[in-house]
Amino acid sequence: MPPPADIVKVAIEWPGAFPKLMEIDQKKPLSAIIKEVCDGWSLVNHEYYALQHADSSNFYITEKNRNEIKNGAILRLTTSPAQNAQQLHERIQSSSMDAKLEALKDLASYSRDVTFAQEFINLDGISLLTQMVESGTDFGDMLSFTLTAFVELMDHGIVSWDTFSVAFIKKIASYVNKFAADISILQRSLAILESMVLNSHELYQKVAQEITIGQLIPHLQGTDQEIQTYTIAVINALFLKAPDDKRQEMANILAQKQLRAIILTHVIRAQRAINNEMAHQLYVLQVLTFNLLEDRMMTKMDPQDQAQRDIIFELRRIAFDAESEPNNSSGSIEKRKSMYTRDYKKLGFINHVNPAMDFTQTPPGMLALDNMLYFAKHHQDAYIRIVLENSSREDKHECPFGRSSIELTKMLCEILKVGELPSETCNDFHPMFFTHDRSFEEFFCICIQLLNKTWKEMRATSEDFNKAREGKLVDRVLRHECVLLTEAQGIHTFLSQLLLLSYSCVNPLHVNVEKSKSSGWEGLWSLSDLFQLCYTADSEDKCNKPHLRGNFAFLYC
Repeated sequence: MPPPADIVKVAIEWPGAFPKLMEIDQKKPLSAIIKEVCDGWSLVNHEYYALQHADSSNFYITEKNRNEIKNGAILRLTTSPAQNAQQLHERIQSSSMDAKLEALKDLASYSRDVTFAQEFINLDGISLLTQMVESGTDFGDMLSFTLTAFVELMDHGIVSWDTFSVAFIKKIASYVNKFAADISILQRSLAILESMVLNSHELYQKVAQEITIGQLIPHLQGTDQEIQTYTIAVINALFLKAPDDKRQEMANILAQKQLRAIILTHVIRAQRAINNEMAHQLYVLQVLTFNLLEDRMMTKMDPQDQAQRDIIFELRRIAFDAESEPNNSSGSIEKRKSMYTRDYKKLGFINHVNPAMDFTQTPPGMLALDNMLYFAKHHQDAYIRIVLENSSREDKHECPFGRSSIELTKMLCEILKVGELPSETCNDFHPMFFTHDRSFEEFFCICIQLLNKTWKEMRATSEDFNKAREGKLVDRVLRHECVLLTEAQGIHTFLSQLLLLSYSCVNPLHVNVEKSKSSGWEGLWSLSDLFQLCYTADSEDKCNKPHLRGNFAFLYC
């Protein structure tokens, strides 16, 4: 017959004695169980004792967590949290350096337990630790254990971060600013600064005054991934909490300090695997960087703004190498309007008379026009080729550059979640976006060329823009190819590889993957789907291009 559900069989240890096998009745008060255990070893004052898990956690057992005790668990009878906290509070103030070091080591361990932490904080223990740090008399392991205990105690969320002095912040910042700081002290100091910035607006301002990006950069150039992770976490925290008017300024400083290139060289391309926490911090930095585009994405074009209209004129000039304007006579004005209308139609705008109206929808707003101008200026040959190719096709088969660019920019913003806050659990960063200072614009340039190429191969028509979203061709083509692109290790390397694959090669395999899905084309593919697609294309050699085999292997490294 099985034992009652409320009875748990455990072993209980006590120093210098044989363990006791005991049945704990979970319906009894915990204090009564502790008294029973103490009586078995003839120990008086049972209120000074408590039960503790004998595993590596050493967490105290309380009325709240006692239901977590399992059959066969090994427990330990020990001093109560209140007694232990009082003893450690006294021991860390010992005049003996050895005794003090041992006490701080114990405090760092016990502070992980919220029950002990509450008792130690009740004794004003946090204030004692901050005073010890501010005094500047402790170094090495003693300071390391002090900071560790502080971090563990604050992680429980019992004490507000707003209570700390400028002197304490300056002292923590000084440990980060030291070029040859002790690794353990540096790691804890970075963790403290990150928490200060994230949990208090007032402390953000004070930390921002004490820490500069230039002082953080050297920590990224080392070989310790944990230090690199905490350094990027501090940068992300400063970035996230910066006021809107300061965020772009900070981004400019990051660019000046070549943060992206340093991360790419010393973190992403370092000869070691990237752990989950580092991947998360890189993902957060990626999201915060793309979020700088939100303002342009949500800005409508003002058709009366001459500076904005000049961008459209520049697109026309680059595409058609416009000759000098005709003389400003009544006849030439009409001729000029006719010429502009013709050219804007070739550029693929919806509104041929006033293309500024195409950019009044948000998203993507002015961001689409920014992308188009970037493509025209930095990839001029490709830009001119696309415009001229489409202006020479039949109307129904042209891939209108303007309309495609607006749709593409909107879609890229959706895929890359521009304007959304980073997830606390996601670690989906893309190495490709750390290989170029203008990665979003370069991503657009690749995708617009890929869209034009695939459009031509599929003999798509302009009517495809009007299909319902769940079956839209532009959505369909771009979503799976854009996800492929984001997994690449380098923008231009991947473009040269991807453009070798034709739609007739990829589509049959793409359809086979999709047949197993009930959701049709809607949404993004999973990486496993993409791996299956690329692996099958390589192994079956559907394109009859043996030199392509293995070209996609680097996507999943």
